[in-house]
This record gives sequence, structure tokens and C-alpha cells, in this order.
Amino acid sequence: MSATFLYYPGCSMDGSARAYASSLEVVCRVLGIDLHEIDDWNCCGASEYVSLSQAKAHALVGRNLALAEQQRNGSSTLVAPCSLCYVNLAKTDHYMRKDRGLAASVNAALEAGGLAYTPGAVKVRHLFEVIVEEIGLDAVHAAVTRPLAGLTVAPYLGCLVTRPDYDGRWASKEHPVAFDRLLASLGAEVVDFPLRTDCCGGHMTQISPDTGFELIRRLVDAADRLGADMLVTLCPMCQMNVDAYQGEMNRHFHTHHHMPILFFTQLMGLAFGATASELGFGSEVVSARHALGRIGIEVPVAEPPPDATDGPPVRPRREKKPQGLPMPVMPDETEAVR
Repeated sequence: MSATFLYYPGCSMDGSARAYASSLEVVCRVLGIDLHEIDDWNCCGASEYVSLSQAKAHALVGRNLALAEQQRNGSSTLVAPCSLCYVNLAKTDHYMRKDRGLAASVNAALEAGGLAYTPGAVKVRHLFEVIVEEIGLDAVHAAVTRPLAGLTVAPYLGCLVTRPDYDGRWASKEHPVAFDRLLASLGAEVVDFPLRTDCCGGHMTQISPDTGFELIRRLVDAADRLGADMLVTLCPMCQMNVDAYQGEMNRHFHTHHHMPILFFTQLMGLAFGATASELGFGSEVVSARHALGRIGIEVPVAEPPPDATDGPPVRPRREKKPQGLPMPVMPDETEAVR
């Protein structure tokens, strides 16, 4: 029995989070999750665009919601694996439901592309929430063929998934335990990680390196002190940030942390019996070879090249349009800014 959802992958799944994309495909296949990628989606704008123009930022996100509504085929749930994409999609839908003026302005902009969005027509959910709530931990546990016994992990959600929680889905915003339960269902030992919803710093490594490196240091140091073999996350930004800048953070503080940070779908795939190569292991900067080697799992030295014939299939990149997306002119930006 399969569960069908609309799917918004977001830009990172073709870039820094390719391991997330490949492991997600394995997990969905095992659990019977059928993701229908919406056609012609565009970038959600991340966190930068909204600081330049809130009206245009909502129109940019609203275009994806309009496409999802238009392409509904038995499901009105739109799944996003990226935490920032999830928040942006949920935020625009929420504000359009609450603010008729904003909804009118966004739809006036979308009209230039022959689109419109009915606020509330699409329910936006994070991939992690769908796995826990719709598929269920019993089904996840039943699919485990290689328990991750002997592996100690620190669950790290990051700051975006449980906050601001527009639809009131989380009983606890600061100390949610669903992620812990999911990882425990794979057979891993899960530490009680107090920084599970703390910020990784995002782009602060570029804006204020002292601040950015300190935020990363707090995470890896806390995980180290609790005896974790690795941090496990569901956010592409958190994974890239803690992974890519951990070396610079060590140089900055004269420390010697070696804390791999992996996607939860990679561990799920391992527990389901997939190979490390299939799941994108080896692409991380801070290698997980030693941690996983202790439980008998061999990790590739490096990610196979895109044209390799003996590795996992590489998710094809979307063809680029000959010109950029048409960005409609807002009728009156001041009316839509909130």
C-alpha cells in the first residue's frame, strides 16, 4: 500500500544535499511513499529574498503553491524535505489565509503567469513529519533489516521545523521528541541532545565568522560531550553548515572536533539494508567512515563522479529554461508588505 503526496524538492536537493535526495528515494521506495514532483517549480527564495521585498517573496513562493494546487491528483499535501522550503511554503499559505489583502496582491502577481492560488488549498508538511505521522514508526521499525545497534546519535532538527509552527502541529517547540523516537526505531542509541532546536548559524559564517563559528562549536561540542558518534539532521542548511565549516571552526578555536553530520534518511536507508554508496555516504566533508565502520558498515572514500557507471543513479538535474522565470510586477507592493 502506497501513500501519495505532491513533492517540492527545493534547490539544495540537486546541489549540496544530493545525499539527502538519493537516500530519500531509497526510503520512499521501502516505505511505499509516492512523491509526485510538481512541474516547473522555482526557488523558494530561501531567507534572503524576504529581506528585500516581502511582497515579491510571497509571490515567488505563491507560484509554487499555485502549481501544486493546479497539479493536485488525489492529494493536496505538499511535502518538502528542506526545512527552509517547508517554512517558506507554510508561511506564505498561512499569511494568504489570514490576510485577504496579501492574498489579492499575490494572486494579482500570479495572474501575469496565468496562475492563481486558493489559500488553504494545499497542506504543506515536512518530509520528516509525514514519515512519523502518516507512515508511522511501527512501519519504519518493521522495515528495519539491519538495526543500527552500537551507533550513538544526537538528533538535531535545527531551528526551523518546529518554529513558528503555523498550524500548531508540535506539542513542544523547544524539546520535541518525535525525531528521537524515529532514530531509536532504527536501533540506534539516541542521546538527549539539549540543542536539538538551536540555530546552526546559517550564513553567519559569512556575515560574522566569530558568531557563526561559535554557533557551530556549541553544537559539535555538546554532541561530543554526550558521547555521540554523529549529529543527525533533516535540514540541508544545517548539514552543509556544520559539515563544511567544521574545519574552519576548529582552526578558529584551536579545537579538534570530528563530528559527522548526516541526513536522517541516510541512516534510515542503512537500517533498511541499502548500501552506503546508494545513500550518498562519502560526500560529507567530515567523514563518517570511522563511526560507521565500528558497526560494520563500509563508507566510500569519496563520492563517485556523476558519470560513474558503477555507482548509484544520479538524480537528473532539471533542464534550465532559456531565460529566467517571468517575475510579474506587483500592483502595489506597499499593500502586501506585512
